[in-house]
Amino acid sequence: MDEVAVEVKDVKYVYPDGFVALDGVSLRIMKGERVAILGPNGAGKSTLLMLMSGLFMPSKGEVNVLGMAMEDKNLHRIRKSVGLVFQDPDDQLFCPTLWEDVVFGPSNLGLPDEEVSMRAREALRSVKLEGCEDKPPHHLSAGEKKRAAIATVLAMPHEILILDEPTANLDPKSRMELIALVNSLRKNGNMTLIIATHDVNFIPYIADNVFVLDKGRIITGGSVRDVLLNSMVMAEANLEPPIIGRLFRLISEKNKGVTSEPIPLTLDEASYEIDRLIRYCKSNRS
Repeated sequence: MDEVAVEVKDVKYVYPDGFVALDGVSLRIMKGERVAILGPNGAGKSTLLMLMSGLFMPSKGEVNVLGMAMEDKNLHRIRKSVGLVFQDPDDQLFCPTLWEDVVFGPSNLGLPDEEVSMRAREALRSVKLEGCEDKPPHHLSAGEKKRAAIATVLAMPHEILILDEPTANLDPKSRMELIALVNSLRKNGNMTLIIATHDVNFIPYIADNVFVLDKGRIITGGSVRDVLLNSMVMAEANLEPPIIGRLFRLISEKNKGVTSEPIPLTLDEASYEIDRLIRYCKSNRS
């Protein structure tokens, strides 16, 4: 039977100033899943992540992580099980050198020095930052800082990894490196990945399922394809479907009889479909 990693039941969260960030949010994420929380800026995504990681407590409703209720007695275990990478890596990197940042977490768990060193080196290898151990974090590029922040979390024995707006401020090369990194994490273990983003073009590369959050409420949830190609849902959340999907839908509308099913959402899918359409057009001309 599939096991639940995170379950949120009818959660409401109200900030001290009275602002209602989340209202009646319910969702379930299974162990080993890659899930995107999609929504525009201000939708409540970061607040939801804080609740899932045990940094906030719900004003109303229930949050369960790996079978543990979000209660004071479980907070220490939940926080050890969930790794949260903040949107701004400067909020996560605070030591004089990258090495000190990466070893900080496992060292504070009281692990033996040999294991701390092993975990740190493996984390840096995973994010392709070997050789940068002695660099001050503020000397790293934006993409390197993102990967460094992820390394500080990978060095810990987490079962759930949460990324908040990971593509923010990244150039195209760094963005592709991040996609490769996120996918490598899935291949190398059974870690549950939760990614909050408003980047609809990023999601098809890294997620299996999507929940759409807008104005503190879940609009819908489902597979990447079903959700991102639902133009009504995207419009309701003030978002647009991925640009590749929009392009192929436009091709189908302008060329009756030439349809793409399923509609591509990634470059690889688009390349395959273009080859198919070329063959189709050639066969109809002959």
